[in-house]
Amino acid sequence: MKLAILSREPKSYSTQRLVEAAAVRGHHAVVIDHMRCNLVLEKGRPGILYHGESLEGFDAIIPRIGASVTFYGTAVVRQFEMMKVRTAVESQAIVRSRDKLRSMQILSRAGVGMPKTAFTNNSDDVPAMVKQVGGAPVIIKLLEGTQGLGVVLAESEKAAQSVIEAFHNLKARIIVQEFIAESKGADLRAFVVDGEVVGAMKRQGQEGEFRSNLHRGGVGTLVKLSRAEKAAALLAAKALGLSVAGVDMLQSKRGPLVLEVNSSPGLEGIEKATKLDIAGRIIDFTAALALKKHKRAALLTPEMDGDSQPAPPPAP
Repeated sequence: MKLAILSREPKSYSTQRLVEAAAVRGHHAVVIDHMRCNLVLEKGRPGILYHGESLEGFDAIIPRIGASVTFYGTAVVRQFEMMKVRTAVESQAIVRSRDKLRSMQILSRAGVGMPKTAFTNNSDDVPAMVKQVGGAPVIIKLLEGTQGLGVVLAESEKAAQSVIEAFHNLKARIIVQEFIAESKGADLRAFVVDGEVVGAMKRQGQEGEFRSNLHRGGVGTLVKLSRAEKAAALLAAKALGLSVAGVDMLQSKRGPLVLEVNSSPGLEGIEKATKLDIAGRIIDFTAALALKKHKRAALLTPEMDGDSQPAPPPAP
């Protein structure tokens, strides 16, 4: 099969692993920089131009869309969808997961456990917000932040007031979240593919660091999830419509609490921690999607040789 991997970083670990895993399985994977795609809109004939050439003949795509280019990246994914090309992660699911507030609203509605969270557009309401999430210390997050950036621990209500006022003065949107002390600077990353947890790791932040992101110096180790943790990860991914996802959770006294669901989770940390071929699971899932499409098309198209005629309709 011919697969397109939408990635701006062809030499990154994740992209290279997907290309390798596809080749091992006899598929041809092409890396395409989605930010260099031009979308052509015409009645009944959507198209994509890449370096002046029309992108055609792909069976499926695997989006690796960075948070900073979500708008254009998802537009490219949507264009492939309009061209009847299957995608490992649907455009609308990416959009849902990237909006932290919207995604938490969806997860809350679906009954997913999460830290208490508050959102306001008025910094005068800070005392009430802090009280609502259980009191100081609290976590303050930029809605557009990624990889641990734009996340602040406010040790007191006064500190929270100062941080929130500063963010609001910069016209930045933030959420205030309960601080889970018992997690001790660690979280769990469950990797979900097609409704199954295919790998999990525990990420431990550096000493004195409350953020466990690997980009912030955290260390990932193999972990066996409890039944409740697996269930929470699968429910979160399903609620957001993500067939491929990295679900980040905290271990708390009241069970697993989902922090975030990543629609383009990195492969390096999870593969090195688990020693599993996660890239291969993504390729297998994507190829299966394309195969289902081909089988369905074959069923809907009657086979005809040069002399045969379509079967007559049944007699009334």
